[in-house]
Amino acid sequence: MKLELKNNKVFFENKGFKNEIHPFWLRERVNGETYIDQTTQQRLFDPTELKDNIEIDNLNLSNDYLEVTFKDGTYTRLNIKDILDELSNENSIAKINKKKWDSSLKNFNNFEFNENFFENKKMYDALLCFYKFGFVIFKNVPTKNNYIVNFANSIGSIRRTNFGEFFDVKSKPNPNDLAYTSLPLSPHTDNPYRNPVPCIQMLHCIENEVNGGLSTLVDGYTVTEKLKEEFPNYFKILSEVKVRFQFIDENVVLEDWAEMIQLDENKKFKQVRFSPRLDFVPLMDKEKLELYYAARKKISELYNSDNYKIEFKLLPGDLLMMDNHRLLHGRTTYNANEGKRFLQGCYID
Repeated sequence: MKLELKNNKVFFENKGFKNEIHPFWLRERVNGETYIDQTTQQRLFDPTELKDNIEIDNLNLSNDYLEVTFKDGTYTRLNIKDILDELSNENSIAKINKKKWDSSLKNFNNFEFNENFFENKKMYDALLCFYKFGFVIFKNVPTKNNYIVNFANSIGSIRRTNFGEFFDVKSKPNPNDLAYTSLPLSPHTDNPYRNPVPCIQMLHCIENEVNGGLSTLVDGYTVTEKLKEEFPNYFKILSEVKVRFQFIDENVVLEDWAEMIQLDENKKFKQVRFSPRLDFVPLMDKEKLELYYAARKKISELYNSDNYKIEFKLLPGDLLMMDNHRLLHGRTTYNANEGKRFLQGCYID
């Protein structure tokens, strides 16, 4: 991408295509103290009240800045990087490249928690790591007084669900979800039956005295890219056909229709939904349905393969934060008679 000046006009070139940047677009972005509140970064003027015939009187381009003087006498100096970033139509998160990973990932993304963690650079580094790998583990997070609520609200806002503001994950009688048993849980995403699906899930280990009950993670991004490369027909049908996801208990019925692989407007990875206990494939032509079932079986095999899954034991004080739009998580079986295994969980947007 680059900018070019010619005859008091600014041109933007990207991948061989060149377009003029409208003078009004530049005039809206004037950034001096007269025009922008330096604390809030909000405009001190209303662009809808500007004249329609905004014209440029003079231009100057350096390595870092574009200087513009308009015929109404307004002058501004715009950072070229900011202009190019905005013209790329990507937000700041989209610019953080995802790192594909599989079972060979050894050095987990651990960060030591302390009292001032949210205000120092370690928190920034942890968030960058989260967006690159889809998860991060905070060590030695306080386990008293439902501290997960304070932790979550220091990053975002808790997304309350029918499970509550937060929920206790431990084996109990008459559970309304298999998470509240000692049974193994295969890789899955949470809440696929919601619209929108909660983006970030946290699991905070309070007690863990059992030998089993290992936490498992799979990178849905890595797996779907693998499927796209080696089984394009499977990838295509899983990203086009919407299935019904449904959750039912005594008090609520929740459902939504969505693709198992969701793509963005540029046909790039956006989100996966996978929970074989909760999905219902619609009736289609027999051949199409056979292809769909074969595709679902293949992606399930990849998700459950030892080639992509990592396993680890959460210790008391460990808080796992994971991207529920990208990662699948699960658990190995354990014997509840060995001792206590108690995690607290919540969701944030």
